[in-house]
Amino acid sequence: MRNALIGLALLAGLGPAAAGETASAYTELDPERDCATVAAAGPDDGDWQDLVCSGWRGYPVLLSIADLRSSVFYGFPPAGERPFETFAAFNSVGPRIEWRIDGGTPFATIHRRTVEGAEGQRTEVLVVSRVGQPADRQGCVVGLVAATGDPGANEAARRLADERARGFACGSDRPVEIGAVPAFALGRR
Repeated sequence: MRNALIGLALLAGLGPAAAGETASAYTELDPERDCATVAAAGPDDGDWQDLVCSGWRGYPVLLSIADLRSSVFYGFPPAGERPFETFAAFNSVGPRIEWRIDGGTPFATIHRRTVEGAEGQRTEVLVVSRVGQPADRQGCVVGLVAATGDPGANEAARRLADERARGFACGSDRPVEIGAVPAFALGRR
């Protein structure tokens, strides 16, 4: 039932994409305004929820929150379980997503995450992800770029997205880490 609801929400937003060279487009992510809850914990089922959010021109953003950790999938998810990719420490997603677009099709995203550390210290990380396409439905984290104190982090994340996201094999290729990145965990739920 949950997958059917997600599928219906995704199909409702399909729209045309403009053709062009590799470029960036930006969307905002405000869970209160831009998302619909498709599943949530019951009274004795912990604290989690799955949301479908508006993305870029019909490409949805699937946000899952569990135990003060966030996992985000961009584009069209595979049938069945999708990966829950997140940091080991508590973390949250930023309000802006950068979409890398080639020929009118988004192939990667860059999304800032705030990761909580010891003694209240926070680390900013740019998460580069492959966008799941309607035909292959393969999306996952391609790499992580430490952004705290690095004025070149955004450019490094764009290079990483442009060079690795299109050919990245989700499930077998390992995400690249640039800089001192907090522990990252991949899993399914």
